[in-house]
Amino acid sequence: MIDKRELRSVMRATRKRLAGLDAGAADRAAGQADALPPGRIVAVYRAIGSELDVEALSRALIGAGRELCLPVVVERDAPMIFRRWSPGEPLELDEAGVPAPFPLAEVVDPDLILTPLLAFDGRGGRLGQGGGYYDRTFAARPDVTRIGFAYAGQAVDELPAEPHDMRLHGVLTETGYRPFA
Repeated sequence: MIDKRELRSVMRATRKRLAGLDAGAADRAAGQADALPPGRIVAVYRAIGSELDVEALSRALIGAGRELCLPVVVERDAPMIFRRWSPGEPLELDEAGVPAPFPLAEVVDPDLILTPLLAFDGRGGRLGQGGGYYDRTFAARPDVTRIGFAYAGQAVDELPAEPHDMRLHGVLTETGYRPFA
């Protein structure tokens, strides 16, 4: 089995290539928003680099009556918190240097967390950037629904799994929603 560091490098290049090949992927994925599991408060993210952009999906979720929030890193080795957010509201950089709502925004508990990723497998395995922010957050919130948001081309046969890895419940791509058993 390939080592995670090497796999991250390969999958970063793959994701970048996919982003360059298919500018309409995020819009097509957003068209599948009604297939997502239920959840009143949905955590989205601000796309960085070649991550699949959630702008269109955020608008679709709001149109379906769902509320949004964004993850916020307040301590590097702690689970993230979530602050209520709507598209267009101002953001500032959190402790990880990622755009996040201002501290005045209400802290909320999402029912469903959409997570960016580098790769996923058919058993719900997720390969993230390696910072552990989502892993720590999922471990602290084991009952929340965990959904990957990615290009279909980020699928791999099998990911190395460690005891602390929490599997996804499903993944939403430009080709549709795929639940995992």
